[in-house]
Amino acid sequence: MAKTLPMFPLGTVLFPHALLPLQVFEPRYRALTEACLAGDGEFGVVLIERGSEVGGGDSRFAVGTVARILEAGRFPDGRYLLAATGTRRLRVRQWLPEEPYPHAEVELLDDRRPPEPEAAEWRTAVERGLLEVSELRAQLGEGAPPVDLRLDEDTVRASFEAAAAAALGPMDAQRLLELDDAGARLQSLAELLADEARYLELRRAEP
Repeated sequence: MAKTLPMFPLGTVLFPHALLPLQVFEPRYRALTEACLAGDGEFGVVLIERGSEVGGGDSRFAVGTVARILEAGRFPDGRYLLAATGTRRLRVRQWLPEEPYPHAEVELLDDRRPPEPEAAEWRTAVERGLLEVSELRAQLGEGAPPVDLRLDEDTVRASFEAAAAAALGPMDAQRLLELDDAGARLQSLAELLADEARYLELRRAEP
């Protein structure tokens, strides 16, 4: 399914079901916000590969996420404060004119679900990995005390929840977003978390 969306390139990855707070101050993105608020509230988010969020002229990844505005507030100087949420993945087919703000023709992407009990196995591995990494970060003074996160029973949603909770760098997050299979996403995330836990263990053992 193809559609045309206003597009908001950012320096971070948005996953479906994750929250996205935005402060909008650049004139073209104020115009995008106003158009979204007058319509269905949806826009696309893609990660900037090279360049800056401000001023244009950036290079962008093709796979991103549809975002929907949940709340919006406007400051007296015209800036907007938005709370949005990711809804589903997209792939940019074609970038359209950048004025008055970026647009693209996109296709909406579906995610394959792995069979059970494979899905449950990877959900459990990721839950353990998230807890272990959180505990180690807290011990190193780099995070809050760990929270025992229980992922959704729906494997696709669980894969996105876990990826958002993992506090990954943008390139690792983008690689997970681009995977079409929720099981592969959970498996890849479990491996990333295991690598992170080993690194944090080494740091903790330093004299």
